[in-house]
Amino acid sequence: MISSDNKSHWENVYETKNPDQVSWTQKKPQTSLDFIRSSGLGKDASIIDIGGGDSNLVDFLLEEGYKNITVLDISAKALEKAQERLGESASKVKWIATDITTFEPLETYDIWHDRAAFHFLTTPEQISKYIDIAEKSVKNCLILGTFSKNGPTKCSGLDIQQYDEGSLSEKFERSFKKIQCITEDHTTPFETVQNFVFCSFKKF
Repeated sequence: MISSDNKSHWENVYETKNPDQVSWTQKKPQTSLDFIRSSGLGKDASIIDIGGGDSNLVDFLLEEGYKNITVLDISAKALEKAQERLGESASKVKWIATDITTFEPLETYDIWHDRAAFHFLTTPEQISKYIDIAEKSVKNCLILGTFSKNGPTKCSGLDIQQYDEGSLSEKFERSFKKIQCITEDHTTPFETVQNFVFCSFKKF
């Protein structure tokens, strides 16, 4: 799928569905918060949430006192929904509407967090671009969550790439050392279960 088609797909998803109608919604993204805390970095750490959409992660990070947060998503509508939900607090966050594979960061980030965006990249070219951007942009910690080998093979009507601890670590081994990997079941708003693998990495 080319970038413009991809953007249209996600704009349509966020235009037509509420959080309780999409599988990835979490009331509280506990695993992501735990991994971010475990980085040991302070509340001034620069954090970027890749494919953050209208996820609640940003709400909880603000609540915990993190001061330097960026949310990136291909869908401007998704970011708009998050901004509306946050109200005045939205002004404390940087919002970037772009395809991650064409992202040109203007700064570097202490923590790069991605739950369920990377696995939508299914061609070697897309994956390579993502890894290159992460290598240039991350100063300290990379946190990735994808569907595991026991997880779904599609999401939102799109093919995805499944990973396990070994294959995910291998993708990033050029510049990142694996710290920790776990698998967990995510229960969707419609009571189905999706198995994820989450890994954290330290920049060399």
